[in-house]
Amino acid sequence: MKLRPTDLRLLLVMLATVSSLWVFAWVADEVGEGDTQVFDDAVLRLVREPDAPREVAGSTTLAEIARDVTALGSITVLTLVTTAVVGFLALSRLHRALVLVLVAALGGTAWTFLLKELFARERPRLVADAIVSTTSFPSGHSALSAVVYLTLAALLARLVERRRLRAYIVGVAALLTVLVGLSRIALGVHFPSDVLAGWTLGLAWALFCWTAMTVLQRRGTVETVEEAHEQAHEAPG
Repeated sequence: MKLRPTDLRLLLVMLATVSSLWVFAWVADEVGEGDTQVFDDAVLRLVREPDAPREVAGSTTLAEIARDVTALGSITVLTLVTTAVVGFLALSRLHRALVLVLVAALGGTAWTFLLKELFARERPRLVADAIVSTTSFPSGHSALSAVVYLTLAALLARLVERRRLRAYIVGVAALLTVLVGLSRIALGVHFPSDVLAGWTLGLAWALFCWTAMTVLQRRGTVETVEEAHEQAHEAPG
């Protein structure tokens, strides 16, 4: 039996989802046993000033850039982005797709904070005046950036036909996710293992939600963009 390209793509996404979960489980196990601490501390020292560990290595401009970038993964910014997309889906009459986007965002948030409470890892002590109110593992900024930006990128990519444009959209989302995670390390508010766990957790959840949306659209449970356009043209004006 020969697989169709769409079936092969779906299979690869499912494989990537399982692989991401495996990496997260491995990192979580290593963190739980304390095996990542030497590596984590070494990386944090590498990106801080040797004589002033509370300062980011390099110019003060780098610290400002890190603070600006890290805001892209904050609950406030991600909520605004998600709300804007939800509004677009509502106006486009993609109501069930709208529900899936909300499930992806809210579900990813719930998983992240549940795991934070479960592991209860203390934050790095390099930056004593950092304003943080949650535990360290996994990185919420990294996980939620992956969930929101990658899920929305996958949704937006379905609106365009050219592969180059699709790759660009997903690439920008992936770049934003990576930069947010790196900014958390640079600011000294997360260990590298926290960020890696956040990335893999968020990626797994985003891929799972994308897979669910694809399967449900095939079954006709979730509207496609084409169906929404047809409904808009058929609606009385």
